[in-house]
Amino acid sequence: MKAAGLNAISTYVEWSLHEPYPGEYNFDDIADLEYFLQLVKDEGMYLLLRPGPYICAERDFGGFPFWLLNVVPKKRLRTNDPSYKHYVTKWFNVLMPKIDRFLYGNGGNIIMVQVENEYGSYNACDQEYMLWLRDLYKRYVGYKALLYTTDGCGYSYFTCGAIPDVYATVDFGASVKDVSQCFKYMRTTQKRGPLVNSEYYAGWLSHWREPSPVISSYEVVETMKDMLALNASINFYMFHGGTNFGFTSGANKYESLKNPDYLPQLTSYDYNSPLDEAGDPTEKYFKIKKLLEGTNFIVSNEISPVAAPKGDYGTFTMQPLVSLFEKVTQRIKPVESDVPLGFEIMGLNSGFVMYETILTDDQKDVTAPVNLTISTIRDQATIFLDQAQIKVVPRKYENTPISLNINSTVQKLSILIENQGRINFGSFLEDRKGIFEPVLLGRHVLGPWKMIAYPLNETSWFSTIEPQKDAVLPAFYKTQFKLPDGLTKPLDTYLDVTGWKKGVAFVNGINIGRYWPSAGPQITLYVPATFLIPQPGLNTIVMLELEGVPENLSISLTDKPILFGPINVLQTNH
Repeated sequence: MKAAGLNAISTYVEWSLHEPYPGEYNFDDIADLEYFLQLVKDEGMYLLLRPGPYICAERDFGGFPFWLLNVVPKKRLRTNDPSYKHYVTKWFNVLMPKIDRFLYGNGGNIIMVQVENEYGSYNACDQEYMLWLRDLYKRYVGYKALLYTTDGCGYSYFTCGAIPDVYATVDFGASVKDVSQCFKYMRTTQKRGPLVNSEYYAGWLSHWREPSPVISSYEVVETMKDMLALNASINFYMFHGGTNFGFTSGANKYESLKNPDYLPQLTSYDYNSPLDEAGDPTEKYFKIKKLLEGTNFIVSNEISPVAAPKGDYGTFTMQPLVSLFEKVTQRIKPVESDVPLGFEIMGLNSGFVMYETILTDDQKDVTAPVNLTISTIRDQATIFLDQAQIKVVPRKYENTPISLNINSTVQKLSILIENQGRINFGSFLEDRKGIFEPVLLGRHVLGPWKMIAYPLNETSWFSTIEPQKDAVLPAFYKTQFKLPDGLTKPLDTYLDVTGWKKGVAFVNGINIGRYWPSAGPQITLYVPATFLIPQPGLNTIVMLELEGVPENLSISLTDKPILFGPINVLQTNH
């Protein structure tokens, strides 16, 4: 980024990463914020810090920790609610002292700190809350860095998003035809000071079952020229997108639509950025650099990045390990209740829950197909009768009767619910997961329920299971391999799961994310070199496959990503 002529880095602070459970804090490894801030300082670059507490960022629940849904009343997030403010204050008491030495006024490199995030796009419009949050920031930042807000290109956004005594900036993308109009909205609130586009979209986000957006390099550069002609400051979103490893990707549901669909986001956050998912420069990168070099920005050809070599490690055969129905996969004691319980109530952030109930003779006393009605499906249900898969029902069709043939020999109804990511933007933000309303079979309310959780946040137990000849889906599969002889250190690579349907992949115990090639467009999962074990060590890949496996059970590690694969649009008769 520095080589391209940029002089500052902007980063969010993701609350859920650092406080995954109330009062349990994590600032190690990938969560080592201070290490990152020091790295930016050592590179001689300024920093724009965005601690939220809400960040959006296409992350699960917009960066909020899931447990807030248990402790804050409904519809009171991002408002002046006392309980919400209590947890924000407690979090800031931990976070803000860590950044103090990096503030510009203390000799550091943080020149700007954002208050909230695009609040004008949120329907709460609680000015008392925004003033309270401003004052909380002032308590820690004072005048040692500039407090600022970010809002969209429209007058209504600034009506609710701007705060007195906080610098108001605007955000918009390369598709805007008249950049001066967007800056006029900013000027309506902010009478003086530099023009700032604090989120200039050089790419865009992607959802499953939708084509990955492509923003042309020409558009990006031409709009930049218009902004630079006005002497505006530009912050790219994103300059490097990265990856939503594990279960960190979020989802959208657009309230502007009459019947909005739930749209989960990809594992990849390549974003069509100037630096791609692996951090390699693209054509867009070099065109931006060329423009900045011609407008007196300080660029460097000595440290200019080149695409790093990637590993093409070949094809491997996965072996069946164990079915999800086997007791050994149950790492948490099942919860029993007369009614189904949601993930959050059970203290679960992510993964899967199997809801099981034993059918009574009265419930099976039918002579024709009977309708099963699941009022809430958040976000996908797979229905089993005595472990035989009957139907897959996406969230879109919750509360839609499902015809089942129930005979007298059937004992158990099982419903596997997958959490595909909490909504991260807009009025549907409070996105609880699982089943949390009565389930009906004909006129009967089903229950009691046994709920078996599979958060998949601990994987060491995989090593104790020996491969089997076969396993009933959903099931875990496993393969092991060594890197090629003569390779001095691992290279980045891509896990190609062509032929598999849907699931989650782990490399050496690390959850590298959801795969869903049967939906598209993403086919491969990015595997950084740091996740691999060098020679002579043994690498392990484990996959939880939910819906279907290829006949040859093969996967491959390839040197090229596939993020623009075929799309399978969800049909209404699913």
